[in-house]
Amino acid sequence: MSFIYAFVCTVVMFVWSYMYLKTYQLCGYVIPKFFNKCIEFKLAFGDKNNLVFTKRMIRFVVLFILISYLLFWVVNYFVFNSFLKIVDCTVILLCTPILIIIIHFMLLPLELLIKACYKKRAVKKIRKKTCVSIGITGSYGKTSTKNILAHILEKEFKVCMTPENYNTEMGITKAILSKLDDEDIFIAEMGARHQGDIKVLAKMIEPDFAIITTIGNQHLETFKTIETIEKTKFELVENMKSDGIAIFNGDSKSTKNLYNKCTNKKYLCCVPDSFAYAKNNVTDEKGSSFTLIIDNREINVTTRLLGKCNINNIVTASALASIMGVSDHDIKNAIRTLEAVPHRLELINAGEMTILDDSYNSNIVGASEALKVLGSFKGRKIVITPGFVELGDDSSQANFKLGAQIADVADYLIIMNKTNKNYILSGAISHNFDNNKIYFASSREEQKDILMKLTCSSCVVLFENDLPDDYI
Repeated sequence: MSFIYAFVCTVVMFVWSYMYLKTYQLCGYVIPKFFNKCIEFKLAFGDKNNLVFTKRMIRFVVLFILISYLLFWVVNYFVFNSFLKIVDCTVILLCTPILIIIIHFMLLPLELLIKACYKKRAVKKIRKKTCVSIGITGSYGKTSTKNILAHILEKEFKVCMTPENYNTEMGITKAILSKLDDEDIFIAEMGARHQGDIKVLAKMIEPDFAIITTIGNQHLETFKTIETIEKTKFELVENMKSDGIAIFNGDSKSTKNLYNKCTNKKYLCCVPDSFAYAKNNVTDEKGSSFTLIIDNREINVTTRLLGKCNINNIVTASALASIMGVSDHDIKNAIRTLEAVPHRLELINAGEMTILDDSYNSNIVGASEALKVLGSFKGRKIVITPGFVELGDDSSQANFKLGAQIADVADYLIIMNKTNKNYILSGAISHNFDNNKIYFASSREEQKDILMKLTCSSCVVLFENDLPDDYI
């Protein structure tokens, strides 16, 4: 009987702990962050994210279930009073976060060993290859620049790149082990949340080329200062090959600072009279057209991509492609056939409604550009946004500014994040936005219901940023 009792309680425990396990995973298995989420009760209640059963999570869940089963069996076997059994089981359920933290540290030595073994295999594999390696980092535009560059280079080379936004140590390791074969070029997107992160990634692949995209206050919550962000991004240049070449998207003050600091062979892009830049930009609902200048050569190009940020990403990628020997003709054709990166200012025609899906954008620079693009459309304009997170002390100011910018462009606003609600609301009202046209949705179902009431023929809906379920 004790075994049946323990089994039933363990099933209940797993169902109860699902939101904790999902929060733990969404926090990147970082215990301080997970602990803070639990204290603030900002758990992953929503249905946007599911628990992903990676090998690491499978190991964790197996041990979690075994320990839970043992605890319940002990309670049933040694406690005879039914009331006390209920109390003990309730205490075990309430201690789920503590149990997760304990199991984390129990498995940590094994996880570090597995990680080290995988990384060693990946480094050994890429060292044996003769492919050219390219590292891309920055605060904004990494994934888009990577995809654009790969598309252009494919005209001349066989290219392997890290998939989607796999930009961590294990993400790059996985890409090397599972995707890299006999390609000529390997492109690695590199993300960071702490100083030293990019150094680790750069030492793995020893880049021949480095691209620094726009730098801003992304992840200021962990970096604390913009100077720390600059130092971290510059780790890519400092750890590339001694004869490596660095490309800088000069559309931000920080990136220009790093360009001036760089002692490698270097090229500045995206500002007038630099090695590569764009002029005569025209953007509408069909895409963009502009004159691409590379080393004083003019190339008239068209693309389905929208917005200044995407144009700068194209310029940066084209500059490196040209340096690597891709012809102007092939660059032009590649730009013409570019597809928008999903959820990054992606234009979607949905019958009478047009959707601008910018849900993977999470910074004020990209949001400002998306709103400019929205302003170029005709018809009713609706913005749906949860605002920005992980900006530390700058969060309130950034969300206030976002609300003000939305007010200058949109007809209706739906706010999805309770944490940022008042800042976005205040910003919109400060620019005389009608309070009756501002809505708050606490769930995606509620958002859909509101949107159904607001949509009409020829309306345009901008989805600006989206947050995982551990934000409310």
